[in-house]
Amino acid sequence: MSDCPYIFDISGSASFEQLVIENSFHKPVLVDFWADWCAPCKALMPLLAQITEGYRGELLLAKVNCDIEQDIVMRFGIRSLPTVVLFKNGQPVDGFSGAQPESAIRALLQPHVAEPPPVAADPLESARALFGEGRIGDAERVLKDCLSEDNENAAALILYARCLAERGALGEAETVLHAVKGDAHKPELAAARAQLTFLRQVNSLPEAALLKSRLAQNGEDDEAAYQLAIHQLARQQYEPALDALLRLFVRNRSYADGLPHKTLLQVFDLLGNAHPLVTSYRRKLYQAIY
Repeated sequence: MSDCPYIFDISGSASFEQLVIENSFHKPVLVDFWADWCAPCKALMPLLAQITEGYRGELLLAKVNCDIEQDIVMRFGIRSLPTVVLFKNGQPVDGFSGAQPESAIRALLQPHVAEPPPVAADPLESARALFGEGRIGDAERVLKDCLSEDNENAAALILYARCLAERGALGEAETVLHAVKGDAHKPELAAARAQLTFLRQVNSLPEAALLKSRLAQNGEDDEAAYQLAIHQLARQQYEPALDALLRLFVRNRSYADGLPHKTLLQVFDLLGNAHPLVTSYRRKLYQAIY
């Protein structure tokens, strides 16, 4: 017997009547006539199971062992194995003999079997995707619904704070981050706090256009280079910011008591160790130090 609730073995004519004929008035039932000695049957069976499981209840699969269920075999005149028959409304409506490729089986089922209901997306994953696409307002709406059901969901709180920070509500974002409990999300919390720091710093800096003008006049203006990198970080322009911070570190690692190095580490926290930029620039920083 399969662990899947949509797949079952037939044991006797009464079982066939109940599990195939009666069920087929509610959902299509695929009947697999097989035998233990039949190698093509054994090759086909897992494919049928996989297809059935994919329909998530819109299709049922009944397995008939022809060596045991001779009455059923005679009733339907099964002459070769494997034979697969699709039942709907108590009657066989389609089928095939011999092993078939998945595409052919799906083509047979398509006119008769409803598409499975869509799998509900995880709200938090949806919000992360929206945030990554820059759709901050949409992400915030999803997170509000999520937090209305569980206002202590640490991951949702952290991402919600990042949304608030992106639209300039820095004080509110800080309040939300203070509500995060436990240590399970330390990296995400560090990233959110780093983002908040960069956004706050931008408020007290000269405009980016002025800083670019200063650097055009003097490419070694360390203050302008650092402050422009902060502008870039606040706008999530991570690669140019990392590049500028690393070049500043190489040129003047003692600038502002080692601030370029400290900021690089903050950005690594913000992006996370798995981010390809972090992998690349952590190696470059190591090479610059040693």
